[in-house]
Amino acid sequence: MGSTNRLKLGLFGANCSSGRAVTMVPERWSGNWSDCVKLAEMADRAGIEFMLPIGRWKGYGGETDYQGATWETVAWACGLLAETKRLTVFGTVHAPLIPPLIAAKQFVTADHIGKGRFGLNLVCGWNEGEFEMFGATLRDHETRYEYAQEWLDIVRLAWSSQEDFDFDGRFFKLTGVRAKPKPFGETRPLLMNAGASTTGQAFAIRNCDALFSTISHRISLEEMAAHIGQVQALARQAGSAIDIYTVGVVTCRPTSGEAQDYYRHAIIDNADWAAVDNILGMRKITPQTHSAQEFRRLRIHQANGMGGLPIVGDPDSVARDIAQLAGLGLKGIAVSFVNYLDELPYFCAEVLPRLARSGLRESDAG
Repeated sequence: MGSTNRLKLGLFGANCSSGRAVTMVPERWSGNWSDCVKLAEMADRAGIEFMLPIGRWKGYGGETDYQGATWETVAWACGLLAETKRLTVFGTVHAPLIPPLIAAKQFVTADHIGKGRFGLNLVCGWNEGEFEMFGATLRDHETRYEYAQEWLDIVRLAWSSQEDFDFDGRFFKLTGVRAKPKPFGETRPLLMNAGASTTGQAFAIRNCDALFSTISHRISLEEMAAHIGQVQALARQAGSAIDIYTVGVVTCRPTSGEAQDYYRHAIIDNADWAAVDNILGMRKITPQTHSAQEFRRLRIHQANGMGGLPIVGDPDSVARDIAQLAGLGLKGIAVSFVNYLDELPYFCAEVLPRLARSGLRESDAG
């Protein structure tokens, strides 16, 4: 992503109101345009490699209407790319909700605005309520990826040097397709996917540069390393290579006690539990389907950054935790905060130098 850092760092979910923390604290992330621009400029100066948005069309309710106000991700990327110099900005796009030729043209436009710094995070969707807003069909799991493969094949053909082409598939039948201009600098945008199933991982290995893999705090480091190794081994068997990224939710304060206190204050004591329960209910996770202990664990896990890995502590422990994750074979981590603008400066001032001293990052942010 335009840097030589062994471990890439990104910011995840800043295009949504409340970001990724399902909290009611008044300082929670606004998601407004002015704050997004300030955050992108701050990240750009600090040498953060990328910003990754969430493809969200409908909020989850609760007292905050969690993620109820969101920016469309490709237009959001265009605006931020125009305001930055080094930052890679992704669009997160639901393949079933937009025709592939329109999408391909949007991506090329963003790529030229950013001079090659646009990335595509392709998703197949899971939220039936959002699909109903569009009058779209949420296909069964296997068919979603079959559809996404045709969709992406068309996008890549539109990016290719071919002048005109036809496409005769199961889901798309196109004739005399012509798409100009091509992506910036005779390259193509980075491709990313977050498929967790066997089918989703196979899709990512077949098509993408990076796979986002959500790591639960209940999984041991040995299990994490085994998972990363397995995905990379599958990629080698397929004659390709893929980088593995994960997501983390950072609460970093001068002392471990302060960090733990704020984490409890924002994520547990002031969680928007109604929104949390709405999200869990959509996934058939209820007190009726799980034991009381397991349901409580899942509620807290969901309130913490929509299920991201909590990284809580003082700068030494946060840097140590991140370095430990990198040691498992991860290429990058996308992090979120309760309030990105308030918390990123301290993270950059205290954690990034520690990561540089460990050899994972360059010391000069530029």
